Amino acid sequence: MKKILFVFDGKHFSNGAFEFIRHLNSLKRVMVTGVFLPALEDTEFVYSFDNMSGPYYVSELPHEEDQTEKSIFYFESLCRQNDIEYKVHSGFTTEVVAELKAESRYADLMVIGSKLFYENLDAETQEDYIEKILHKAECPVLLAPETYSKPENIVLAYDGSDSSVYAIKQFAYLFPEYQDLQTLLVYTDTSTKNIPDKDNIQELACHHFNDLVVFKLKLDRGKEFEQWLFTNKHAILIAGAYGRSLFSEMLHKSFVKEAIQDNHMPVFVTHK
Repeated sequence: MKKILFVFDGKHFSNGAFEFIRHLNSLKRVMVTGVFLPALEDTEFVYSFDNMSGPYYVSELPHEEDQTEKSIFYFESLCRQNDIEYKVHSGFTTEVVAELKAESRYADLMVIGSKLFYENLDAETQEDYIEKILHKAECPVLLAPETYSKPENIVLAYDGSDSSVYAIKQFAYLFPEYQDLQTLLVYTDTSTKNIPDKDNIQELACHHFNDLVVFKLKLDRGKEFEQWLFTNKHAILIAGAYGRSLFSEMLHKSFVKEAIQDNHMPVFVTHK
């Protein structure tokens, strides 16, 4: 039974993220820990300490507790309705990233509704929060779109790096339920003629995914790949993060932002 952290702030419950969890539970029972983070408000003040400055955030009071209690009640009701085993963790401080890192150490997967997660903050700050969580989490993270569709195919983002291979293995170990979905192992890099270690990665992937196609896309870096990716409706993207590769660069600089703003597909991200 997988232990899943379902993470959201006190004001913004993600139905898309919950629907992903509900679907997983329908395939094989999971245990979900609802992690209720404090709602934050950008006060637009600037603090200064040892010549360092930055935005200052405080908990949204006095209505925060009421909003959190409503979210907890809603979460518990949905879990009971869908026969999902659950627990509730609340009472966190504003040290969001550090506390989620500690929680993630004892979980198999963290699920976040990328559009609604602290959406009241400015877009740059929201993106920064999510990127920090992706970087610090000690378990894989799934960014769920708010409009959720059951996955019909899988896109394995492979660039020859150890991070991309690690992500593919972690997804395969966590989700054997998806082994029969059509799976595309995609490599794109216009600077090389051949797929790195093609025989090895194909041998690994074909033992975990029963309907596997391996191919090299002749696309330019960045936006052109994203445009191709978003034509694959009802897919789930698997990618390593925070190396020096194309996919790492996309995730760090642009794809997370796209996922937040446009909500195209679930994105499974992990790193060593």
